[in-house]
Amino acid sequence: MKKELEQRQIVCELRSEEGQQGKIFGRPIVFGQSTDIGGFFEEIIEDGALDGADLSDVRLCLNHDTGYVYARSRRNNPLSTMRLTINPGQGLDMEADLDIANSPKAKDLYSAISRNDMTGMSFCFSVAEDKWERLDSDYPLRRVTRIRSVVEVSCVTFPAYDQTTIYARCAETVEAARKAVETARAEDHRAAEAAKELELAKAKLELSILKGGKRNA
Repeated sequence: MKKELEQRQIVCELRSEEGQQGKIFGRPIVFGQSTDIGGFFEEIIEDGALDGADLSDVRLCLNHDTGYVYARSRRNNPLSTMRLTINPGQGLDMEADLDIANSPKAKDLYSAISRNDMTGMSFCFSVAEDKWERLDSDYPLRRVTRIRSVVEVSCVTFPAYDQTTIYARCAETVEAARKAVETARAEDHRAAEAAKELELAKAKLELSILKGGKRNA
């Protein structure tokens, strides 16, 4: 059970549109893009990974500062100020209404996005299922096949990576990546050992049956 929250940041199409004051658009999650996680492993979020994911209460923040919420999606109900849409083959699309009339912070954020000074997004999520490949190499591949939940998306000042490359910017990112690889390799090793033990037990059973048959002949 993988419940730990993870963060990923991307340079994406974070934008406003002329004539829609206070409204911003973005894609915080992209499907099918190969991403380098701190030099430890390659990661791809597979198309369909959000099917069944918990998107019931997702906040929009700035640089993961949860002290101020710019918008919020509550199952996309009428009270939601942010709407999330799973776009098959593409990713998770976001549309948010910033209260630029009453919030100086929201006005500043909207201005930065409108001028293209801010073009990155990040998402905070937990993984339900993943598959690892090339664990015997120095650069494994992780395929995220099912996301358990998304709890927050953020506009970010310094995107850590574009759609193909991530650069580790903090000790937490490096440590999380290292632990992910170590855990996957340990699980793969245990599975391999269990398979060997099962094959050995089958061989012993077959040999015992064979010997028994010879004695009765």
